Amino acid sequence: MNIDQLYDIYRQYPSVQTDTRQLKAGDIFFALKGPNFNGNTYAAAALEKGAAFAVVDEAAYYTQPDKMMLTEDVLQTLQQLALHHRKQLNIPFLGITGSNGKTTTKELISTVLATTFKTTATIGNLNNHIGVPLTILRIPADAEIAVIEMGANHQHEIEAYCKVALPTHGIITNIGKAHLEGFGGPEGVRRAKGELYDFLRNNNGTVFLCNEYPYLTEMSKGIPTVITYGSSAADYIGQPLADSALLSVKVTSNEAIGQIDSQLVGAYNFPNVMAAVAVGLHFGVPAEKIKNAIASYTPSNNRSQVIKQGSNTIIMDAYNANPSSMKAAIENFAGIVAEKKVLLLGGMMELGTDSVKEHQALVDQLQRTHWHAVVLVGGDFIKTTHPYIYLENAAAATTWLQQQGFTNTYLLIKGSRSIGMEKVIS
Repeated sequence: MNIDQLYDIYRQYPSVQTDTRQLKAGDIFFALKGPNFNGNTYAAAALEKGAAFAVVDEAAYYTQPDKMMLTEDVLQTLQQLALHHRKQLNIPFLGITGSNGKTTTKELISTVLATTFKTTATIGNLNNHIGVPLTILRIPADAEIAVIEMGANHQHEIEAYCKVALPTHGIITNIGKAHLEGFGGPEGVRRAKGELYDFLRNNNGTVFLCNEYPYLTEMSKGIPTVITYGSSAADYIGQPLADSALLSVKVTSNEAIGQIDSQLVGAYNFPNVMAAVAVGLHFGVPAEKIKNAIASYTPSNNRSQVIKQGSNTIIMDAYNANPSSMKAAIENFAGIVAEKKVLLLGGMMELGTDSVKEHQALVDQLQRTHWHAVVLVGGDFIKTTHPYIYLENAAAATTWLQQQGFTNTYLLIKGSRSIGMEKVIS
C-alpha cells in the first residue's frame, strides 16, 4: 500500500489517533513508538475498539491485512500522509515559532481569524514532529486558513516541520534564551528559529514581523513580502497602555479598532496582540471583530492568567520559563502599583552550561526592586547567591504560602514546566 491508497482511506475516515485511550470509532490508528512504549502492541486492540484502520511497522503485529498497513516507519508515514493532505489544500498556512509567546500568539490569531474564516489551528501546544502532522490532518477540505504552531529545541526541527506544513506565511514572535542546551547557545536559537524564514524566503512567502526586534528585521532580508507591526514606523502601529495588571492596547494605525482591553497580563504581551491585529487586518477581518475577539480571549493553562483569591491577585504564568520570559515577567511585575508584591519563582531548565549564570542574573535583577517577599524554588537557584527564601520544590512553596496568610497582595508565580509551580495555589 502506498500513500495515495492510504489517503483514499483517510478521505473516508478523516480522523487520526495515536493513543488508544482517546480512540473513537472510525479513527485511523497510527502505532507510534517512544522510549517507553510501542504502539504496535495496541494495534489489534485499536481495531477491536472500532478503529477503521491501523498503520504498523512491525510484521509481528500486522495481523489483519485488510485493515492494516505495514510500513517501514509509522512516524514517517504519518508525516507523509500529512504532507499529501497539505498539498490538496490551496489555502494560507501561517507558521508560528519563537522563544516566547508563540502559543498565546497562535491563540489570539486563530481567535481573530475564526470570526470570519473557517480556521484550523494547533490545539494547545501540539507543536512537535507528531503534533504538526496531526494538526494538518485535522484540517477539513472546506477550511479557509490554517495556523500551525512550531516548537523546537534542536537545530533543523523547524526546517522539518516546514517540509510538511509548507507555510505560506510566518511569524517568529521573538528569539530569546530558551532551550540553550539543545540549540547550542543563543546563536543556535537564532539559526533554528530562522529556519521558518529560510523556507519562506525560498518559497515566495510572507512574514509578519515585530519591528521592535531589530534582529528579526535583519533575519528577514530577502523575504519578498514583510508586513510589520509594532509601536512605531510599522504597517500596523499600536501602543501598550499599562494602567493595571491587564494589558490594554491602543491601535493608532486603525481608528476603527481603537483601544483593546485584553485579559492578558503585561506589556510583554503587546507584540502578541499586535500580531493578531496585523494578521486580522491583512486577511480582511473587520476591525470590530478583531477588537472583540482579542478582548474576549481568556488565557488558560497557566499562561499569563490573572486569578483572584479573596483579596489577593495572582499572576499565574507557570506553564514554562526561560531567562527572557522571566526577565520580562519580573519587569512587568515591578511596574504594577501595589503595596505588597510577592514572587514565587521556579528554576529554569535546559540552559546547559549557562544555567547558573542565568539564574544568578535573575537574582541580580530581583535585587534592584523592593519586594514584600521572594521565594526561589528548585533548579539552579540553589547555586546562586541571594538574600531570599530558597525552597526545594513546589510542595514546600505551597506549605510556605499557606502559612503566610497574605491579604491584599499581588503574587507572581512562574517557573519551568517541570517545577510544577501551578501546584502552589492548587
